Amino acid sequence: QVQLAESGGGVVQAGGSLRLSCAPSGRIFSINGLGLGWYRQAPGKQREVVASITSGSTTNYADSVKGRFTISRDNAKNTVYLQMNSLKPEDTAVYYCNTVQDLLPWGQGTQVTVSS
Repeated sequence: QVQLAESGGGVVQAGGSLRLSCAPSGRIFSINGLGLGWYRQAPGKQREVVASITSGSTTNYADSVKGRFTISRDNAKNTVYLQMNSLKPEDTAVYYCNTVQDLLPWGQGTQVTVSS
């Protein structure tokens, strides 16, 4: 199955940092040429996109994370990252990566918990 797998989540105190990684799993494919995004879903809330990056590395961020999160890609490593700084309790969620068009089946995500 063509899918992306997330890693790097954990429990941190407010103000801390985490770096999430995402790479193809199952049937390996190249992320070159794909627009990719990081999404999150908090308990009782809908999944939302927090950051996206085009194949040309143009980035876009949700207002809630702008200035704190940075999305990047390393095509040589076939990996996309989300650097999260100055984390807040409201950032607590399961984080997923996926394409921004023609979504792939969702992976299991990685849990991020920010304690106050």
